[in-house]
Amino acid sequence: MRILHTGDWHLGRTLEGRSRMAEQEAFVDELVRLADDQRADLILMAGDVYDSVNPPAAAEQLFYEAAARLTDGGRPLVVIAGNHDQPERVSSVTPLVSSRGIRLVGLPSTKAVTVTVPRTGEVAKIAALPYPSEARLNELLTEGGDENELRRAYSKRVGKLMEMMAREFSPKTVNLAMSHIYVLGGLESDSERPIQVGGAYTVDPSALAVGACYTALGHLHRPQAVKGEGIIRYSGSPLAYSFSEAGQAKSVTMVDVTPESTPVIEELFLKSGRPLVRWKAKGGLQEVYRWLEEERDPGAYIDLEISLTEAMGMADIQRLRKSREGIIHIRPIYPEMEHLGLESQRSALPLPELFRKFYQRQTGGAEPEDSLVELFLELVDEEDAKTSGGE
Repeated sequence: MRILHTGDWHLGRTLEGRSRMAEQEAFVDELVRLADDQRADLILMAGDVYDSVNPPAAAEQLFYEAAARLTDGGRPLVVIAGNHDQPERVSSVTPLVSSRGIRLVGLPSTKAVTVTVPRTGEVAKIAALPYPSEARLNELLTEGGDENELRRAYSKRVGKLMEMMAREFSPKTVNLAMSHIYVLGGLESDSERPIQVGGAYTVDPSALAVGACYTALGHLHRPQAVKGEGIIRYSGSPLAYSFSEAGQAKSVTMVDVTPESTPVIEELFLKSGRPLVRWKAKGGLQEVYRWLEEERDPGAYIDLEISLTEAMGMADIQRLRKSREGIIHIRPIYPEMEHLGLESQRSALPLPELFRKFYQRQTGGAEPEDSLVELFLELVDEEDAKTSGGE
């Protein structure tokens, strides 16, 4: 049995207001080609179909089209809801699609998903657990408990549900697990919406020790394996959704397995999607303009940091944005900037006034335009959001 593991599509997601729909459509095309070329017998989609509980109609249509194309010819598809998804929305079309071999799991259940692969006749038993929020588990964690107590209670409940579904495993079936959770040991990025308070909503790998030969995970956007019983793996997101993912190679995972055998894993790298890159121009604006003339990173979205000794005006900012539509962030870095935050903590002056004084020192007494002050404050807010852990 050949299983294609994917997840975290986040259909409908934007990047600072810029649509990613064309890139997501290209990913679906690539995924369908891979499924056909690799002769995948079963598709596992490990949650976060959409980027919000109320996705745009175009995102829903793209998902339905993807599901129809992936199951053309009778190939089964199993989808679970992630923490970005509204579980009832994900599973609402079950009456229309179940006859095509599409299984949509919105809410936690104690029953495993059973699918039969047409090509080999093998049966897969899947302990499929959608994002297990406290509410979805119907679990009230102890108020006032410390982080370790909360995490143990959450892990225990997740493990119990996995055990109940795994009772249907047998030596004659391909036994799999799938969930949308944060397992201890996984590496995060900014674009994942946190699903834990401290470590309370994390899951210990031992909770997944239920006898599955392969555990397909969603939530973390970096493709990676997690230490634990059997093979536990995040497929990662198909596109880079934040600049913390700049430089990451995106992929899906192909699993080749038979009952009671050790799975053979292959990472299939994706080509679709615009890259996200970070430019750090130590040489100032002239270095940026040289990179633009050289057509560095064509087609990429760019997070730009410029080291400057003189204040950047609105004309410079507008020129940069016109030079490349992919420039998302522009952050001027001045020698005094690193001290400005400390100065604001020690001073009774508000941050806008401190920036005005800084600008006056840089320009010999000139007053900054209000729009430039507002831009600076936006950049500060943006950095604060990044350092506070993303969404």
